[in-house]
Amino acid sequence: MLVDSHCHLDFPDLANRLPELLQRMRDNGVGHAVCIGVNLEDLPKVLAIAEAHDQLFASVGVHPEYTEVEEPDEEHLIALAAHPKVIAIGETGLDYYWQKDKPEWQRDRFRTHIRSAKRAGKPLVIHTRESAEDTLRLLREEGAATVGGVMHCFTETWEIAEQALELGFYISLSGIVTFKNALQVKEVARKVPLDRLLVETDAPYLAPMPYRGKTNEPAYVRYVADEIAKLREVSGEAIFQATTDNFFTLFKSAKRASLP
Repeated sequence: MLVDSHCHLDFPDLANRLPELLQRMRDNGVGHAVCIGVNLEDLPKVLAIAEAHDQLFASVGVHPEYTEVEEPDEEHLIALAAHPKVIAIGETGLDYYWQKDKPEWQRDRFRTHIRSAKRAGKPLVIHTRESAEDTLRLLREEGAATVGGVMHCFTETWEIAEQALELGFYISLSGIVTFKNALQVKEVARKVPLDRLLVETDAPYLAPMPYRGKTNEPAYVRYVADEIAKLREVSGEAIFQATTDNFFTLFKSAKRASLP
């Protein structure tokens, strides 16, 4: 069994064909998936999807790319995180690709999420793009190691991965690891300790080979796991089992579903 640790099933490309996607998950041995929250306005849709399906979980957070949205505060995030299907705080972090002037509000928002996660006792789902040094700095300054979390869709260097691992974070790899020229990501895939590795799709984005350029979906996470197995010269089953066990070790409030 596999877990897609990060997808967006509420996004339009996926939400209107959920039964079909869930069936393909089952057909491909993907037992669970996390529908990641990216803003508070759309959180009711995320929660409704998770509530309706035992094998789906949710997170709550405001993505750093989102500017014209409701700004979260600690009390509100903590209250939302108390929902039984919410297993994490995020997607949160820093994005200096879209926000090139590195605005302080983005760092303040990230700190709010870290503090909320510590108070709620739930792990963080971290987005970082062209901002690795500041991301790690804020995680250290705010004591994020006490709750840990996952560096989602990891594309940084092995040196950055090592620093995240030292903070107690897990490394999650997406379909990018299947891309021929993704040499940096492939190096990380070979080196991450097996007990700190997760897999994801980030669906509907970043479909792995052989579906690159098409709409991604949770069933395709098996291609990510298979590529990692190939890179590490181990069986696919070893990666399936390890990443699933790791998921439930990190996200302690996630309950394994009994699936047919």
